[in-house]
Amino acid sequence: MILFEKTILYNGLRVIIHTDRSTPFVAVNVCYNVGARHEDPSRTGFAHLFEHLTFGGSHHVPDFDTPIQNVGGTNNAFTTNDITNYYITVPTNNIETALWLESDRMVGPKFTKKGLDVQKNVVIEEFRQRNLNKPYGDTWHLLRDLCYKVHPYRWPTIGLTPEHIEQATLAEVKDFFFHHYAPNNAVLVIAGNISPDQGFKLAEKWFSDIPRRAIKSNSIVAEPVQTSDRVETVYRDVPIDTFFVAWHMGSRLDPDFYAADLLSDILSGGNSSRVEEKLVKGKKLFAEADVFLSGENEPGLFVATGKMNPGITIETGRKALLEEIYKTTDSLITSQELEKVRNKVEAEQVYNEIGYLEKAMQLASFEILGDANEINRQSEHYRTVTPEDIRRVASEILRSGNSNTLNYLSQKK
Repeated sequence: MILFEKTILYNGLRVIIHTDRSTPFVAVNVCYNVGARHEDPSRTGFAHLFEHLTFGGSHHVPDFDTPIQNVGGTNNAFTTNDITNYYITVPTNNIETALWLESDRMVGPKFTKKGLDVQKNVVIEEFRQRNLNKPYGDTWHLLRDLCYKVHPYRWPTIGLTPEHIEQATLAEVKDFFFHHYAPNNAVLVIAGNISPDQGFKLAEKWFSDIPRRAIKSNSIVAEPVQTSDRVETVYRDVPIDTFFVAWHMGSRLDPDFYAADLLSDILSGGNSSRVEEKLVKGKKLFAEADVFLSGENEPGLFVATGKMNPGITIETGRKALLEEIYKTTDSLITSQELEKVRNKVEAEQVYNEIGYLEKAMQLASFEILGDANEINRQSEHYRTVTPEDIRRVASEILRSGNSNTLNYLSQKK
């Protein structure tokens, strides 16, 4: 049980305090309810751009790294399709340095054309290096575009194309910031060696004067139910033929999420999983094979992938992997298999709940989903899953007409 206290400031900022006296440190985590799915389809990559832009300085802070390093702390951030998350860890007696930085970041970057151009160039270069010039780098651009036709999950966090960032104006960037990055669209979690009273007082001191903002309501259109299987084949300069098969599934809040998660672990969660034992180590069809969930806040994807061993055709590998996966729709898994993967999931949860920073991130992400106390219900959700649930959920996800296959083949010379 992770104990915490929560309040909401007058400006709408949700503040959560978790006390952990086992560490002399504290984590200050600010999670904004803005990610790639909140972007305009003609200006994608903005949320990721802001992750960079806000480290380039704010109104009173020219550089975020130096003040943190001077007080023995660390800081970083990440962006997903759903959220943008900033975090700082410092010795508890230096917590106000972290709160000063995050509150000034929330007030806003120091918007200048020069600063924007610098960060645009950084993001464009990252796009080229990671997605255009790297083997398999455009996989998620291709796969998301194949799976989604209307929902903004159809582009990855980096964006659809570097031209969207290249063409972004200072006015557009300001508009995106002031309609998404606001106290009433964020969660502040302070976790570590601090009492709730102290944490709430400091949150009030540093954040209460930041005004509420008008949050842009993105009317996200639900992806229509897919009714026919889709296949796309591309040729690239890559060393190994690879395939991906993705099926639509429920959201992170769907009650069946937990059965789908356990199903993916039964299939490929570790050395004793079905795919690893039978197809990777047994028949030696794959250099790598995996089954996983995208795990997004809105309806996401159940994905299977395999990289062929030399001499194995992609058709042979894909057929074998799909046969193994589809077995779960016909027959029940054993109680022993289910218990094994549940124990593995619970062990991972316990491990993730050891660190004060990990707890801060999880509390923030669950609060964005609707209720931070969901962090304490996860084990029970997994414990109630039965073999019948897994077969039912497998049949619903792996139905005919719901698959999207991307064949990623080595370029013919």
